[in-house]
Amino acid sequence: MPRAQWVVASLTVALLTSTVVVLQRTEGAAPPPGAATTDDALPSRALGLSGHRRLVRELERSGGNDPVEVTRPRRIAAGPLRTVSGPLRAARPLRLRIPSLGVDVPFGGEDEEAAWDSGGPAPGAAGTAVVTGSGLRLGELRRGRTIEIPRADRRTAVFTVVGVSPGAAPRQEEPSGRAQLRVIGGEAAVLARLTGHRSSG
Repeated sequence: MPRAQWVVASLTVALLTSTVVVLQRTEGAAPPPGAATTDDALPSRALGLSGHRRLVRELERSGGNDPVEVTRPRRIAAGPLRTVSGPLRAARPLRLRIPSLGVDVPFGGEDEEAAWDSGGPAPGAAGTAVVTGSGLRLGELRRGRTIEIPRADRRTAVFTVVGVSPGAAPRQEEPSGRAQLRVIGGEAAVLARLTGHRSSG
């Protein structure tokens, strides 16, 4: 080997050896105050860190791995059901709800799915209120099921079904002083009486 090549090889080996020593000392020593950390000062390959671990450390510093707070829509819970000893004061009905059938429609909507005969008593007041609707599947109702009428006074009148008749309104079997509800659809008619109320929030 010529002398010039031998000198170059010796210098290369010496330079590599000193670099390894410097790296070992740098990893073992704590950085001075205000100085960049080893991860920032040296490339990830020299530190033996994969790209994934480096990314994880960066996220930890920036707070990127903090748990994400999920905001859910707040639900307004209905008040407890209260039994009634008599009719409620008259108030304008807002919606017709039949939970067992999945019905929840407004009165006087665009498609007129439910309408209240305003010439008679209001639902929950003394007497028999009459409500008509289409597509309500009233024939599927059974005695003991409930019908709910949210009202403008922030009360929901709760009625319990006492009779279901196909094609015609059932006969009124309660005294006129009681609060009743008659729901008439195309295929059936339902008679229910007021049994409770709850706050509508």
